[in-house]
Amino acid sequence: VLSFIIFICYIASVATSFMMAPLLEFLLALFLFFAYASKLNEKFKGLYWPLMDFLRCVTAAIIYFAISIAAVSKYNDGASKAAGVFGFIATIVYAIDFYITFNDLVTFLKQGSSDSPEGRKSE
Repeated sequence: VLSFIIFICYIASVATSFMMAPLLEFLLALFLFFAYASKLNEKFKGLYWPLMDFLRCVTAAIIYFAISIAAVSKYNDGASKAAGVFGFIATIVYAIDFYITFNDLVTFLKQGSSDSPEGRKSE
C-alpha cells in the first residue's frame, strides 16, 4: 500500500522520473503476496522464496532511501516532498521487514544445510 501511495505522489509531482521504482516494487510485492497466498512457494521447491523476499526488501530499502533524498532535496513541489517523506517511511518499513526476513532466511538455510549432509551420507 505504501508503495502505491508513493507511486501516486510521484505521478502528481514534478519528479515523475522516479515513479518507476515504486511501481515495480508494488508489483513485485503484489506478486510475492499472491504467491504466498496461493501456496506457490510449496509447489515450486526449487526457488528459494525467503531469499527472494530478502533481496526484495534490501533493494527496496536502498532504492527508496536514494530516491527519497533526491526527491526532497531537488524538487520543491508538495507532491515530491510528500513522496520523499513516504519514501523515508517505506525505507524504515522495508528495513524492519529486512530484519524479520533475515531471521527467517537464516532458519531456512539452517534447515537446508542440516538436511543435505544426511542425504549425502546415505548415497
